[in-house]
Amino acid sequence: MAKVAFIGLGVMGYPMAGYLATRGEHEVTVYNRTTAKAEAWVKEYGGSFALTPQEAAEDCDVVFSCVGNDNDLRSVTTGENGAFHGMKAGAIFVDHTTASAQVARELDEAARAGGFSFLDAPVSGGQAGAENGVLTVMIGGEEEVFNRAKPFIDCFAKFAGLMGPVGAGQQTKMVNQICIAGLVQGLSEAIHFAQKSGLDVEKAIFAVRGGAAQSWQMENRWETMRDGEFEHGFAVDWMRKDLKICLEAADEVGARLPVTALVDQFYSEVQGMGGNRWDTSSLIARLNNADRK
Repeated sequence: MAKVAFIGLGVMGYPMAGYLATRGEHEVTVYNRTTAKAEAWVKEYGGSFALTPQEAAEDCDVVFSCVGNDNDLRSVTTGENGAFHGMKAGAIFVDHTTASAQVARELDEAARAGGFSFLDAPVSGGQAGAENGVLTVMIGGEEEVFNRAKPFIDCFAKFAGLMGPVGAGQQTKMVNQICIAGLVQGLSEAIHFAQKSGLDVEKAIFAVRGGAAQSWQMENRWETMRDGEFEHGFAVDWMRKDLKICLEAADEVGARLPVTALVDQFYSEVQGMGGNRWDTSSLIARLNNADRK
């Protein structure tokens, strides 16, 4: 058992912190911008809550965070009353936010100056993966630090791998989001085509799902996409945030992402339909909406 902290109790962080307390049997202190959420977590899992990230981090062996974006991350780490001001020497800060590789390197530099270590560790698997403790975690940092942190991360992960130096975790998450963008658009077009052709969508999907067209998106989203239900996962607003990170990073390294850029614009159209909080499979709604114009 170790003393750990978790900063950010959203749909991902809340259950992740819970697994540190239950599976890991660690002494967990939590911080959330909305104190009521932290109080609810303590009521459910025990432990304690802090009123600032700095207070949460004090005397902890490992501190985790999972917040919204680069600026949120800076706020809870190096900002006023940020966790970095409370980190003890030799501790590890593990960030699960999907953020830029640039901010990861920035925080690594600040951590080194403070005498502790930093890992960028974005996750994949969505809310269901967090709730079931089976997330995939893509990590950037030093191998020795990774080895010390991995037993803690394993509390809520089915896979945790070191991708390279700090920033490589975020870059790998970008690969993930680039893949998803293309897959969901392809699946949307396929289901839309099947519907317009008068096919039984279920029969069509079952015919192709065992071959090269199979994907997680097909297995888990085809039915809700067919039925126009988009309340089952990662929100369009967050996907656009992630794709913006991908496209900016592509410019930096000289990569070409024409399909990703196009799908990002399609998601902007979904936002224009009021689908900001719909899940990412709502790309099909854009195609079906065009039929009604």
